[in-house]
Amino acid sequence: MTNRRNFLLGAAAASVGASSSWPAFAQRTVPLGLQLYTVRADLAKDYEGTMKKLKDIGIRHVQANLTMAGKTSADQRKLYDSMGFVWESIHAGGDGLRGSLQATIDEAKKVGIKNITCSFPLYPVDRAAIMAGPAIDDWKRNADAFNKCGAACKAAGLSFAYHNHNLEFRKIGDVLPYDLLLQETDPSLVQMEMDIGWVVAGGADPVAYLTKYPDRYHSLHIKDLKNVGIPNNNMKMTSAIIGKGIIDWSKVLPAVKKSAVQSAYLELEEPYDPSPIGMVQASAAYLKGKL
Repeated sequence: MTNRRNFLLGAAAASVGASSSWPAFAQRTVPLGLQLYTVRADLAKDYEGTMKKLKDIGIRHVQANLTMAGKTSADQRKLYDSMGFVWESIHAGGDGLRGSLQATIDEAKKVGIKNITCSFPLYPVDRAAIMAGPAIDDWKRNADAFNKCGAACKAAGLSFAYHNHNLEFRKIGDVLPYDLLLQETDPSLVQMEMDIGWVVAGGADPVAYLTKYPDRYHSLHIKDLKNVGIPNNNMKMTSAIIGKGIIDWSKVLPAVKKSAVQSAYLELEEPYDPSPIGMVQASAAYLKGKL
């Protein structure tokens, strides 16, 4: 199974106490977009044709990498603008944030990007070591790196966020790495992009986090999953069409709308059933009017 992090590198419930009160965020509509990773194979075959299909489905907001299926950031900007898509957020990681942060920021700004989101832990550098389980000091190093990335982005007029998987919910003694990241990153510099599916896959409760930390979440990845091998902390899940999996959206979506979330991107993982476009279409239909 193709793993999203391979592409991007170039609950026993988590103990989260829910707050008894919500902040005064206005009830509002959150635009539904798509993380283009979902349709990467289709883009590689017919980029413009795939984007037209997405537009026909009703997708208007997209999140992508600076380079996507052979298209440069400038190519993407020209295409998306010509077709009426909004592209304000990118995923980045690895050396693009560890060693070439300023170059990544400069390129993002040049094509009108407003947010850079780190898609995977930056440390340890070796992916196998990350999959084996970063130590507490590694997670602290990540938090420090995210603060530095956030400061650099803020100085350039951009926002910075971190996107979770289920690795962050693998306890180390009494420490839950995801909680450590929330505690050791500066809220004024580092937003959190909650991947709802990966939170659930890790055995945690997205509603509890949205309730306790409503102002930390400015964007979401929306995915559903089947009850296969769940929970785990090893980057495994079987994706489902939104509304056809195990997530109770009648509880999650109201919590989303009472948080600071401004953007929500569908992101579906392999295996695709019936197809990436088919899953996007059915998922968007389910979510219509609910966000």
